[in-house]
Amino acid sequence: MTVERVDWEDPRAVALRDAMEDEMNTLYAPLADSLADGVMEQLSVGFDVLPGTIVAAVLAVDGEVAVGQAGLRPHGDALEVKKVVVDPEHRGRGASRLLMTALEDAARQLGIRRLILQTGPLQPAAIALYEKIGYVAIEPYPPYELMPGALCYEKILGQETALD
Repeated sequence: MTVERVDWEDPRAVALRDAMEDEMNTLYAPLADSLADGVMEQLSVGFDVLPGTIVAAVLAVDGEVAVGQAGLRPHGDALEVKKVVVDPEHRGRGASRLLMTALEDAARQLGIRRLILQTGPLQPAAIALYEKIGYVAIEPYPPYELMPGALCYEKILGQETALD
């Protein structure tokens, strides 16, 4: 499996994100339905990603098949990890770890030492991965403080790389 730097609008990445949106909408529908009027609109600022805001995007490829994708966008003094997704048929094979390592390397290249991310309580595999690779829980940052159960993490990057 390899990782490629790609444009956020790469059709392979778009297809993976579309499938992720369907999966997350189904998974979190009860939570979304329980939110007060207008909260989902406020949260959309965090969930929706405009292509021009992405400073790095990566794609995990197994042979000729795109199996995962992720991106980074600025958020204050940090870069926010966005839309980490691995095709369900390829989960458990290390693609998400490869994607996260590539994002961390991209952040270092951009001179950024702090990454943040948000995930939900119904994604235990994602939570386990983030904690295993050194992300530490932090208070929910805007706009996720509006979402019950939002889990936010940060990682302060050193000089280590995937090759160390």
